[in-house]
Amino acid sequence: MEKKTPRRTRERILAVSLRMFNEVGEPNVTTSAIADEMNISPGNLYYHFRNKEDIVNALYEDFEREIGKVFDAADMERASVEEAWFLLHLLFETIWKHRFLYRDLNDLLSRNRRLEGYFNQLLDRKLQAARSLCKALAKRGELMASPPEIEALATNMVVVATYWMSYQYVSNARRFSDSAYQGAAIARGAYQVLSLTGAYLTGPSRHLWQKLADQYLPAERETQ
Repeated sequence: MEKKTPRRTRERILAVSLRMFNEVGEPNVTTSAIADEMNISPGNLYYHFRNKEDIVNALYEDFEREIGKVFDAADMERASVEEAWFLLHLLFETIWKHRFLYRDLNDLLSRNRRLEGYFNQLLDRKLQAARSLCKALAKRGELMASPPEIEALATNMVVVATYWMSYQYVSNARRFSDSAYQGAAIARGAYQVLSLTGAYLTGPSRHLWQKLADQYLPAERETQ
C-alpha cells in the first residue's frame, strides 16, 4: 500500500492548536503546551509561528475562507426562509469548527488589533446578508416591516449569530466541547436567529417558518 505523506509541521501545529483552543479556550493554551502536545521542541514551533497571535491569525484566515464560501454560495436577494434556514446551519457549522474565536471573542479582540479589523469586516458581511434577506422577503410581500424595522431586525440577527456560542458556553460550560452537543448547539443557533423574523413574516414564508419551527421544537425538547 502507498504510504500517506505526513502532514507538514505547520499544518499539524494549526490542527492541534485549533483542537486545544476549542477544548479549553485560547487564553488557557500556551505555545509550550502546543509543542508538548505535538512532541516537538518550542524552537520547531517558533520556526513556523513567532508567537500564539500568529497561530490565531492563521486559524482565523482558515475560518474566513470557509465562511466566505458559505456567503458566496448564498443569493440572499432571492432567498426563501427555507434557504435562509439552510444557510444558517452551514454558518453555525463553520462557527462551531472554529468556536474558540466566538467563545473568547471579546478577550481576543482586546489583545489582537489585526483580528479586530478582520471581525469588523465579517460583521459587515453578516449584516449585509441579513439585510438583503429581509428586504427580499419584504419586496415579495412576505415580511411586513418598515425600513427602520428591517435595519433593527438585521442587526439583531447578527448580534444573536455572533454571540450565540458565548451564550452556549456560559449555559453549558461542562458540555461545550462534547461532540454530542454539537448538533443541538448548531440547530438551536439557526433557530434562534431565524425566529427573530417570525413576528414579521406573512403568507408562504410564515407557513414555511411555522413548519420549520414545528419540526425543530420537538427535537429540541428531546435533547433537554
